[in-house]
This record gives sequence, C-alpha cells and structure tokens, in this order.
Amino acid sequence: VQLAELGGGLVQPGGPQRLPCIASICTSRLNPMGWYRQAPGKERQLVASIFSSGTTNFADSVKDRFTISRDYAKDTVYLQMNSLKPEGTAVYYCHLLETAYWGQGTQVTVSS
Repeated sequence: VQLAELGGGLVQPGGPQRLPCIASICTSRLNPMGWYRQAPGKERQLVASIFSSGTTNFADSVKDRFTISRDYAKDTVYLQMNSLKPEGTAVYYCHLLETAYWGQGTQVTVSS
C-alpha cells in the first residue's frame, strides 16, 4: 500500500485547505485512517481519524474547524481544514491506522 497526500502549500490565516490522501490499492473498509501533523521541533500528533463505522475523532485544537471524510470508491480520505491558524503550519501525513503505512507528507504553511 502506498499513500499519497496532495494539496498543501501556502494558506492565508483564516482560510481553508483540503488535503486528499490517495491509497494506491483498495484499502479495507475495516482499516481506520488518520491524519497527523508535525510542526518544526515538535512531535508528530494525531489530528483526526475516521473509522469504518463512520465515527470520527479530532484533536481538541482542531475540533469544530476540521472535518475528515472517506470516499471508498476513490480510495481517498480527505482532511478539510477551515479557519486555519499560523500554528497549523506543519507537515501533514496520512496514516493507515493499525499498520505501518504512512504517506510521505505534505507541507502546509499558514501565513500572510
């Protein structure tokens, strides 16, 4: 399995950004997916996750601003980020939870 994050780049504070993560092959509906981020000098942290039941979880810092969704037909999981803050500047990674599979990461910079 290969995971490829798209999107990223420079975003204005308060602006939106959507990050797709595309899996190279059909991923099991049973495998939960997650989005993580790692800011400079900090540890990688879980931002959002989605389970086969449809249950989603979010870090407290992004609740009410970020959503996560999954399109099984396209083998893609999306992270929709709204009202981005400068502290959201980080490399964002998608991860097939409960496996060793990670994407290569995509840089998101929130700055004016």
